[in-house]
Amino acid sequence: MLKQSLQYKLLQKLSPQQIQLMKLIQLPTQAFEERLKQEIEENPALDTGKDESDSVDEDLSNEFDDTGSEKIDAEDINIDEYLSDDEVPNYKMQANNYSSDDEEKSVPYAAGTSFHQSLKNQLNTYSFDDEEKSIAEFLVGSIDDSGYIRRDILDLVDDLAFTANVFTTEEKVIAILKKVIHTLDPIGVGARDLKECLIIQLKRKDKNKTRSLAIDILENAFDHFVKKHYKKLQEKFHISEEELKEVNIEISKLNPKPGSSYAGNNKIAEQIVPDFSIKLIDGELDLVLNSRNAPELHISKEYNNMLKGYKESTVKSKSQKDAVFFIKQKLDAAKWFIDAIKQRQQTLLVTMNTIMHYQYDYFLTGDERKLKPMILKDIADKINMDVSTVSRVANSKYVSTPYGTKLIKEFFSESMKNDQGEDVSTKEIKKILENVVAEENKKKPLTDEKLAAILKEKGYPIARRTVAKYREQLDLPVARLRKEI
Repeated sequence: MLKQSLQYKLLQKLSPQQIQLMKLIQLPTQAFEERLKQEIEENPALDTGKDESDSVDEDLSNEFDDTGSEKIDAEDINIDEYLSDDEVPNYKMQANNYSSDDEEKSVPYAAGTSFHQSLKNQLNTYSFDDEEKSIAEFLVGSIDDSGYIRRDILDLVDDLAFTANVFTTEEKVIAILKKVIHTLDPIGVGARDLKECLIIQLKRKDKNKTRSLAIDILENAFDHFVKKHYKKLQEKFHISEEELKEVNIEISKLNPKPGSSYAGNNKIAEQIVPDFSIKLIDGELDLVLNSRNAPELHISKEYNNMLKGYKESTVKSKSQKDAVFFIKQKLDAAKWFIDAIKQRQQTLLVTMNTIMHYQYDYFLTGDERKLKPMILKDIADKINMDVSTVSRVANSKYVSTPYGTKLIKEFFSESMKNDQGEDVSTKEIKKILENVVAEENKKKPLTDEKLAAILKEKGYPIARRTVAKYREQLDLPVARLRKEI
């Protein structure tokens, strides 16, 4: 039996334009520039820079939907909606420039020899037979970015046989490792662990009493040294506290990761381009958007002339009509992209301006203890936007301040109650904890229990396990490992 029923549904869908806008908002400055370049390459109706020609009317009509099934006749398109006989000022179709830092137009690219290529180049200075050269190159290729060979020698011997068709022995690989690889620069490269890395570096230096003692300690009591069992070291080697202190200073000068210090490493440090700049002018905060986020965009002069030519022609061929359809699509896409950039700029500025005023005391002084507890919802409620929009801005954008370039996400933190019942930022507590550890007596560093007691005295009653969690987040070792002679 057939039944007929009526069902209501309330659906909320994002249009393709809204999705693209969200993606634009999420992009940091350099990625946004790449996206802008891509759009200009794909859409010839979009142009950059200043243009003295007539501009397209700002009120382009969107009454045509090319995605629909109904075919639109070229005669139905009102060309006047895409053209204006009057000269419209360029600023109407350009994204406003909110910043004065026009000089930041390009970013220099790092160039040079990579870490592994440098090691291979050094091998050319040695005399090898074919087998030794293959082993040396294979060992260099097995070095990680920190400068270590982490794999067992026996595994390397097997790989040489299977991949390089070189059948050798474990002893010969070790011999080439010590005679060749350990002599390459940077010093300490090719070590199999931290102990060997430090010893290699000490042996490459001029010998003296302190360095000889340091090598002896590393070779015969490495665990005691790492765990800072200084009393046991003094008893084992019959040395004074002053001699052990000199050894400690000597070893602290060594590089535990020789590969990471190489200037031509494959991992080139990424240059951060701030999206905003906050300046302190006459005691007041001034926020500007990086000009690279505000490009000058307008409709291409050539496309404007194409439409004029079609309007003025008396005979309209099929090819001309097809061209009008193409031009109309590109003009619509260009206008939407310009509008999307304007909305992106407005969203970025409104969000950052609200964050700046919310954390006004911090931006005035740079004191992290003045950071207020702030979550995404606090800013979203103030600007009447969704939390996800604020998250897209905070997670990927940087701001240049008088106190350094900061990731906007760093200004957000949870809140905790102090002894007076007031909400304080967890960042404030971490900063105080960091200061307490920095000022402690390094000969008798404070345990987590004592740190918790000190914070409680300062008005922050938090548990020992919370102190341990914050200490780990600050990358501070436990008390025993902070001990100094």
